[in-house]
Amino acid sequence: MGVDLRDLVQKQTVTLQQLSGKVIAIDAYNALYQFLSTIRGSDGRPLMDRMQRVTSHLSGLFYRTVNFLERGVWPVYVFDGPAIEEKRKTIEQRMEVRLAAERLYREAVKAGNEEEARKYGERAALLTPEMVNEAKALLEAMGVPWVQGAAEGEAQAAAMVKAGDAWAVGSQDYDSLLFGADRLVRNMTVSGRRKVPNENRYVPVEMELISLQDTLRSLGITREQLIDIGLMIGTDYNEGYEGIGPKKALSLIKQYGSLEQIVKAKGLDPSPLALKELFLNPKVNPVDKPKWGEVNVEKVISFLCDQHDFSRERVMENLARIKRRPERSTGQTSLTSFFGRRLTAKLIS
Repeated sequence: MGVDLRDLVQKQTVTLQQLSGKVIAIDAYNALYQFLSTIRGSDGRPLMDRMQRVTSHLSGLFYRTVNFLERGVWPVYVFDGPAIEEKRKTIEQRMEVRLAAERLYREAVKAGNEEEARKYGERAALLTPEMVNEAKALLEAMGVPWVQGAAEGEAQAAAMVKAGDAWAVGSQDYDSLLFGADRLVRNMTVSGRRKVPNENRYVPVEMELISLQDTLRSLGITREQLIDIGLMIGTDYNEGYEGIGPKKALSLIKQYGSLEQIVKAKGLDPSPLALKELFLNPKVNPVDKPKWGEVNVEKVISFLCDQHDFSRERVMENLARIKRRPERSTGQTSLTSFFGRRLTAKLIS
């Protein structure tokens, strides 16, 4: 969801190795929804424990975060705060889509149509407050910081990048660029391949690094004009103008200079003009620089294995992978010394 700028942005392929040593402020809700949607069985069912509690979000969060840490990438997860009034309509529409998908998913399961069940099961994924709290508890046990946003998680993450507390935002959506993030990394929380809809084959998925400044230079526009383009094609706060896509919006900006002038010249609805301030000066919380602490092996094992039926052997193997990650050179708390004296002993015992 969010604003669709894919046809306009300047992007390049990037690997986790190239991100080593960098702090990435990850849009937590975006990542958790990715895990809930994609970590499912062939019949579309999410992972569950013996109590029939969904665990897809925990599986994705744990194993992907281990992958980051092993390669020296320092994630800090940024959670959404209460939704602002301007987003309420979008949230209601998304819930309607999920409810419709849930109905179609159950019908597909009843009919034994696995392909349809998986398709609609992915669309029906719903992140609950309980799941959010579970994600935060797991991160704390792993010694990985999380930040509570004032409203939009991507706005909070973008503010961290602008303040120098993170190098880039990690998200599937492009909204952080409108909020002023210098860099955006896409596909961080997606596995290395994705299934082609309605086909029994997979295609590779590579991480993309998008530079706001490179994008603005290539388009010959300012960030405020990029916001104007977003408002013309549609954001989480408005539906956009009918018949105006990214390329036409760019052409109009080039011709008239601003959304204000376009509205006057074309007689368009002026209401999106009032939304610009939401991107230029979004609600954010003041936060301290993120710090990474010690991994509490006992808490991770208790939470994932004892409470949610994860494989103890696999969890321990992945905790051991963190021990091999590069040292952080900024004076932040190191995990390696901790693992040297505790995890090795646990693995041997």
